[in-house]
Amino acid sequence: MTQREVAHAVGASQSVISKAWNRFRRFGSVSRKHGGGRQRVTTSNQDRYLTLHARRNRFMPAVSLQTDLQDATGVRVSTQTVRRRLHKVGLRARRPAVRVPLSRAHKLARLQWAREHRRWTLNQWGTVLFTDESWFCVNFLDRRRRVWCLPGERNLPQSVVQHDRIGGSSVMVWGGISIGARTELAIIENGSLTGQRYRDEILRPYAGAMWPDFVLMDDNADPHRARLVTEFLEEEDISRMEWPARSPDLNPIEHIWEQLQSRVQARQVPLGALVELRTALLEEWQAIPQQNIQNLISSMQRRCEAVISFRGGNTDY
Repeated sequence: MTQREVAHAVGASQSVISKAWNRFRRFGSVSRKHGGGRQRVTTSNQDRYLTLHARRNRFMPAVSLQTDLQDATGVRVSTQTVRRRLHKVGLRARRPAVRVPLSRAHKLARLQWAREHRRWTLNQWGTVLFTDESWFCVNFLDRRRRVWCLPGERNLPQSVVQHDRIGGSSVMVWGGISIGARTELAIIENGSLTGQRYRDEILRPYAGAMWPDFVLMDDNADPHRARLVTEFLEEEDISRMEWPARSPDLNPIEHIWEQLQSRVQARQVPLGALVELRTALLEEWQAIPQQNIQNLISSMQRRCEAVISFRGGNTDY
């Protein structure tokens, strides 16, 4: 009987039958030799070295771990092998969480605010206009950077990138959101934002055009807390929400900025084309579904509970 006939009879390919026959002729059996196959390139001790080294140097890329392993043990492996060994123990290279640094005083203020607002209803949050400024610039952070962490470790202090202010210069915008509405997006040009500019260019034309009896939420940036701004709000009978310093994770508009950034990036605006960037920002701001905004504001109670759970520290939001 030929190999083709055998393959047809047992329902296998001819190549499988050929390999089995060659194995039988060579070893006297078609079974694989025990312990056969490619030899493992690292020992258990070297695997432990990689794991400990990655956990102690969480932001070290695989190529640097590969080099350090070779320097320490003389064993050269591929970066793919490094990743496989770390994946086996649960370590994955993830984009690091970006958080603002918090002092003890910041945490206490955040904790107190969250406890005061944890029982607010959606109707109460519906009276608030959440506002903020944001920069839209190129490569303000290295988005290729990764951190080695186990599941649930992304927000540990050693896995977080501390980021205080957005650097660079490009386009600065201001916007406000609420459950049922949003402001126009304001482009802030020709210099930095001062208290006077905040009053005259932002609050008068934008926030002042919102519904009666709304509550203004703005953070504690110096222009927002200028005396002339406070006087203007009192004159216009606009209520202002007390806000804990360094709390972007409590402001749902931060996620709208992320959505706006993604939508603008999808348009592939050429680098340096500021006019096109401004146009894209204005158009995409209006195109964000209102349901997205409502869903984010509906998370305020959960955000308060998260701050309480983290004892005033940074949350996952």
